[in-house]
Amino acid sequence: MFSLTPLVRNLLILNVAFFIIDAYIFPLIPVFALRSLLSPAFLPFQFVTYMFLHGGFGHLFSNMFGLIIFGPMLERIWGPKRFLIFYFVTGIGAGLLFSGIDYYETSRLQEAVSVYLQYPTPQGFLDFMSQHAKGYYQSNLDFINNFDENPTEQRYIQDSINFVNSYYQREVNIPMVGASGAIFGILMAFGLLFPNTELFLLFFPFPIKAKYFVAFYGMYELYQGIQNSQTDNVAHFAHVGGMLFAFILLKIWSADRNKFF
Repeated sequence: MFSLTPLVRNLLILNVAFFIIDAYIFPLIPVFALRSLLSPAFLPFQFVTYMFLHGGFGHLFSNMFGLIIFGPMLERIWGPKRFLIFYFVTGIGAGLLFSGIDYYETSRLQEAVSVYLQYPTPQGFLDFMSQHAKGYYQSNLDFINNFDENPTEQRYIQDSINFVNSYYQREVNIPMVGASGAIFGILMAFGLLFPNTELFLLFFPFPIKAKYFVAFYGMYELYQGIQNSQTDNVAHFAHVGGMLFAFILLKIWSADRNKFF
């Protein structure tokens, strides 16, 4: 049995409660998920509320499992007040880093859309697809070829414009949800405060020290974020942001790094 501390228990209850409300009573994601800064649906309070929403049971389970495993030990060390501050700082920080990178990428997409709408040509459409919508290239190959063979035909021009506009609207309005930014912050803190603690993981055939696991996981998330695969719907930079803000906050708190466990 896991020995839950009071704040970890309350966070667990809140996350489960919001999941049930969103899934079965009233949809919360349309308003309370974190939206792109360029989306008309963006509201500042979403930097807080997105942390308590999840995209499915598996998403909720994985985050709450991490909270249950690593959270209680940190709460016992810091106390509930400091742990709560840490949870919100890392969660909000994760949202800020994710939003900053998303703003840069979406701004580039917005500029590309604007350029194409001014000059809707087959080559321009091909360039847009190859640079911004690679995941849709194969499924639109016939259209691309037909447009290339009939560059002045109005229906192909209009269809290409419709695709570019709809693609932008979809990208700018993708909601981001989940407590994983805060959970990755907790994981980072655990690795820094208990670097030599050996972890026994289901997907690892042998025990691994926390410092190595955290370092590997952080590098993996950074790599996946840089790869930016269009088929990957995981907010990797939110995970990196949670770890980064955890590191900064622990430095500010001047954690006693001479005591390793």
